[in-house]
Amino acid sequence: MEVVHSRCAGIDVSKRDAKVCVRVHVDGRRRAQSTVTTWGSVTNQVLALREHLIAKEVTLVVMEATGDYWKPFYYVLEDDFEVMLVNPRHVKNLPGRKTDVSDAAWLADLGAHGLVRGSLVPPAPIRQLRDLTRTRTVLTRQRSNEIQRLQKLLEDAGIKLSSVATDITGVSGRAMLEALISGQRDPGVLADLAQKRMRGKIPALTEALTGRFTEHHAFLARVHLNLIDSYVHAIAELTDRIEEMIAPWRGIRDLLVSIPGVSTRGAEVIIAETGADMTRFPTAAHLASRAGTCPGSNESAGRVKSTHTRPGNPHLKAALGIAAMVCAQRKDTFLSAKYRRIASRQGRMKALVAVEHAILIAVWNMLTNGTFYQDLGGDYYTRLKPEKYKNRAIKQLREMGYDVTLAPVKPSMAG
Repeated sequence: MEVVHSRCAGIDVSKRDAKVCVRVHVDGRRRAQSTVTTWGSVTNQVLALREHLIAKEVTLVVMEATGDYWKPFYYVLEDDFEVMLVNPRHVKNLPGRKTDVSDAAWLADLGAHGLVRGSLVPPAPIRQLRDLTRTRTVLTRQRSNEIQRLQKLLEDAGIKLSSVATDITGVSGRAMLEALISGQRDPGVLADLAQKRMRGKIPALTEALTGRFTEHHAFLARVHLNLIDSYVHAIAELTDRIEEMIAPWRGIRDLLVSIPGVSTRGAEVIIAETGADMTRFPTAAHLASRAGTCPGSNESAGRVKSTHTRPGNPHLKAALGIAAMVCAQRKDTFLSAKYRRIASRQGRMKALVAVEHAILIAVWNMLTNGTFYQDLGGDYYTRLKPEKYKNRAIKQLREMGYDVTLAPVKPSMAG
């Protein structure tokens, strides 16, 4: 087998140390020479490993993406070597022969013969932006969880505020909760704290705020509200920081928000997770595959066993899912028409995945060409095959017992 890299290193990373196999193939020799050493995972040891690899004249370093343990090694070595981070599923060793040493040797052997493909590791600015967007997403979910815990507490106290108010932590809901915690128990007084449109629901609020709210509930409600406020403050700080960090890609964000369903936050997640560099993806299908929106391929003996989508980037998939659900609720865009067309035949879940896939295809083309999104319109499929939709409408009317005669509409005379 052809040797692509005559001096290659394979690193099997763990939390405490790493097994490093340096494989050297000398011209004229049939077998390569391999040496395995152990290095600690602390920074000084990683720096010493870098000097060791430089002395061995290594040109390629291959390591598995093991949790977060690969990061200290990758970030130190990436400036001096071609470092290839590979998916563990793609380099799985043979059963019964798996040890840390054999794994390192196996990685070096695969890298030397060019049999592995590296994962996408974006540059440092994108990595920092990605840390910020992922942290904001986590805190937003935790804030939602805390609101749900507060709602469960109110249910325990017999307070049905969530049955009337959409957001129990809104201006009106917060005022009522603060009054409850302060000791106010009169439902009429509490309901009168409603503001703006909520004042039209005062009779329903009076009924909903009648319960058995005790000091015990007041103590726990204060704990939940304090946690919610801390999450709100942290999310606001992260949003401000993201706004500063995304300055180089603000023009790209403006392009992405022109896609129906893609919000400013969604666009920021797309930039952070894809790197906004479409040259990393040869085609739009490669980008869709990374996000896990492509049908799987599992065929044997001419029989298709499964077409389930494969696991992709969960953070990118979540942002696309939100955008797809927003599109599904609209009626005047191409993406909404695509959703309804597929949902009627294959169900809503497959329709959402199809919309996610269509959004990513648009993202790849927009960022490749630098153009804004151009919607094809909600009537795209009707205009594409007008005869088909006309015959379908006529058939439905006849099945309902109507005799249908069609005549073309004459254009109105100007003036």
